[in-house]
Amino acid sequence: MLKKILLATAMLWASASFAADVNKASAAELDSVKGIGPSLSTRILDERKKGEFKNWDDFMQRMKGVKDARAAKLSAEGLTVNGEAFKGAGKPAGKAAAKVADKAAAKAEAAPAKP
Repeated sequence: MLKKILLATAMLWASASFAADVNKASAAELDSVKGIGPSLSTRILDERKKGEFKNWDDFMQRMKGVKDARAAKLSAEGLTVNGEAFKGAGKPAGKAAAKVADKAAAKAEAAPAKP
């Protein structure tokens, strides 16, 4: 029984470490997402002080340098906005962008909901 509890705890911790929500993550958690460095994480936290990000469109509008392609890459690496992966705006820019967006959506669906 103890092994099952430890295993479940480890799995929850592992799944939580792969996703970072821009409205809840600390600077360190944001830095752990591939593609986000100290500069971007600081800008995210500064912008978040003005108000939470409503969705990916709001995030991209308020964050200079983050457009569809970069948002898809960040989402594929585990970044979410209000628990949602980036779904893209309209048609993807190409096959690579479509793959990244599909990977991000699959990763978001696989992550268990936090209580």
